[in-house]
Amino acid sequence: MKYNRILLKLSGESLQGAQGYGLSTDVLHSYAAQIRQAVEAGVQVAVVIGGGNIFRGLQGAGRGFDRVKGDQMGMLATIINSLALQSALENDGVRARVLTSIRMEPIGEYYAKARALEYLAAGEVVIIGGGTSNPFFTTDSAAALRAVEIEADVLLKGTRVDGVYTADPEKDPTAEKFDAVSFDEVYSRGLKVMDLTAFTLCKENRMPIEVFDMDTEGNLMRLLAGEKIGTLVHL
Repeated sequence: MKYNRILLKLSGESLQGAQGYGLSTDVLHSYAAQIRQAVEAGVQVAVVIGGGNIFRGLQGAGRGFDRVKGDQMGMLATIINSLALQSALENDGVRARVLTSIRMEPIGEYYAKARALEYLAAGEVVIIGGGTSNPFFTTDSAAALRAVEIEADVLLKGTRVDGVYTADPEKDPTAEKFDAVSFDEVYSRGLKVMDLTAFTLCKENRMPIEVFDMDTEGNLMRLLAGEKIGTLVHL
């Protein structure tokens, strides 16, 4: 395999599938199957999931919610998604643990690096919910933080788009895809990969990012096997 330990960032919006809200069991089963294949191949898998399919703090602030309260509601949404993925993985025969950045036993264990590494070494999938536990930080930032903290080989950003483009490919049909692009070029071109806080954390800690389409079943294993299916962001 190309990588031994990965941090997989999943979009909350992707979990809603075609229904446009909530949780799609089809998407959960697809993600669980792909993660199971990675674990069976010997890859250590940690996961951070967004919560936008349930509640997004910024959207709440736009509707009159206090921003801090809105972000806290978003953190709880990520934990709901984490539990859903854990259930899907366990139904597929994969051992999985939910660790939370906010104390809420027995829903999940309180996150600690040593605990996460112990479970990863034992072949369990570690799902880290609750974001960074702080308002004003996105789940991209949480994914970058946890990837650096657990010393992952790479941060894999699974989205519905198959890489980084010169423009939004869903809006501009002339947009061209990068096979690889440097952190500095992403900055200079103003490309959209992650929010700047998350992106800068990865750059400063030499954490490569691979952006790929997670919604096409089998893509995770193709990427781990070394196939160039997404975009590698590197130093």
